[in-house]
Amino acid sequence: MAVVDYGLGGAQRVLVYGVTGSGKTTLAEQIAGATGLPWYAMDDLTWEPGWVPVELDEQRRRVEAVCSADTWVIDTAYGAWLDLVLPRVERVVALDYPRWLSLQRLVRRSVARSMDKRPICNGNYETLRYAFLQRDSILWWHFTSFRRKRSRIDAWADDPGAPTVLRFRRPRETEAWLAELRAQQEAV
Repeated sequence: MAVVDYGLGGAQRVLVYGVTGSGKTTLAEQIAGATGLPWYAMDDLTWEPGWVPVELDEQRRRVEAVCSADTWVIDTAYGAWLDLVLPRVERVVALDYPRWLSLQRLVRRSVARSMDKRPICNGNYETLRYAFLQRDSILWWHFTSFRRKRSRIDAWADDPGAPTVLRFRRPRETEAWLAELRAQQEAV
């Protein structure tokens, strides 16, 4: 496993990665706020209004433009363009929470979003039907991608040639790390 320091160690390109519902977007935004690094919500680059997926070639072009920059925090990396992210990322912050926790968060978040109509994913709105009842729902995605995402985290953590992985298994670990990161940034 790569040596882990308690911070970003000067990293300027950060990938927040984890299972669906773990809180990647929220944490990526908080890291950006603490460090001043620009944050990119990757779902905004992969969806058009009306839940129309962006064509894969265009997704790759958009992601490549973000990843070619010197500084960034991104909140996920889909397999279709992971190859654009991995050569550039300097630190992976992995949210490796238990399934019950991420599933609970996902359900709570989806219900809240369907009720308050807060725009997500480039101006789209979550509905209970979209979140739970469709074959390609976010709930379905959680179950089909959970093991694959955890396996990627394991592989990155075990690869001495990969960027350092900061792996958090409980929200309180993540919160303590974020508080320490904020304190380090304020001391600078």
